[in-house]
Amino acid sequence: MARRDALHRRIAAMAASCCAAFFWAAAAAPAEAQDAGDRGGAQEASRPAAPAGVHAPVTRVITLTPHITELVFAAGAGERIVGTVNSSDYPPAAHAIPKIGDGVSVSVEQTVALRPDTVIAWLPTGAVRALAPALERLGIALLYSRPQKLDDIPAEIIRYGQLFGTQETAAAAARSLAERIADLRRRYAGRASVPVFIEIGSVPLYTIGRDPLLNDVLATCGGVNIYAGLPMPAARVSPESVLLENPRVIIGPGSSPPQLDEIRSRWTALRLPAAIRGNVYAIDPDALFRPGPRLVDAAEELCRYVDRAR
Repeated sequence: MARRDALHRRIAAMAASCCAAFFWAAAAAPAEAQDAGDRGGAQEASRPAAPAGVHAPVTRVITLTPHITELVFAAGAGERIVGTVNSSDYPPAAHAIPKIGDGVSVSVEQTVALRPDTVIAWLPTGAVRALAPALERLGIALLYSRPQKLDDIPAEIIRYGQLFGTQETAAAAARSLAERIADLRRRYAGRASVPVFIEIGSVPLYTIGRDPLLNDVLATCGGVNIYAGLPMPAARVSPESVLLENPRVIIGPGSSPPQLDEIRSRWTALRLPAAIRGNVYAIDPDALFRPGPRLVDAAEELCRYVDRAR
């Protein structure tokens, strides 16, 4: 029980940090933040060059989500990050970066004191709106990163390479990821579709709905999200409805054997056919629910699980 509670606390903390693809966060966010993201976030997602008013190369940046931190490191500019949020914990060097808040709330004073020339956020959430007046007054650029499909991840790395003047490193990292994504699409093209349930949290039970990024990951594998038709990015569902939908694969959040055992035991007890057949798996939520470079690792793992169910 303690282990499961610890996992739920960790998932809640990740959600609070507003990881761009972490759908529980989207579901729990204020409606105006979601609306603002729908209006503007997607358009900002993969612009390949520095926007007007941003003077590249950027030398001091604050990242307001873990996925942005990972993308900046992948672009070869991790040393330019002068501040970030508490949940930015990868790569290991991110632990040493000063923290300015938890993503839901950030310190305006600490942000200004770190003298960034650019701040990069996911959505115009309450924390970002609180920062915006001070940033505008001081001439600090505010950018957004909200990948909407798997291909946006290497595109974001290219974007940051141009922003920070690290094009060579960024291009190599982006090319490697793009090749892996293309390989997945070639490998699983034309295979029979497999209905999949992705569990975000179990108490209460949450799943992804109309979220373009993870649904794109599933499509790459020939998987189909059984709740893709729901109008929201994340939704609370009942175990009974999952049983009625009868997915052939269950994917839950976990990075250790005990976490996987807990997910399997719960669905097996409910007599879900996928669980009885052994098609219940766990993927590290930090990789699966953050639209950074490790999402490609998670996609490769997810594709293997979907293929086993075929």
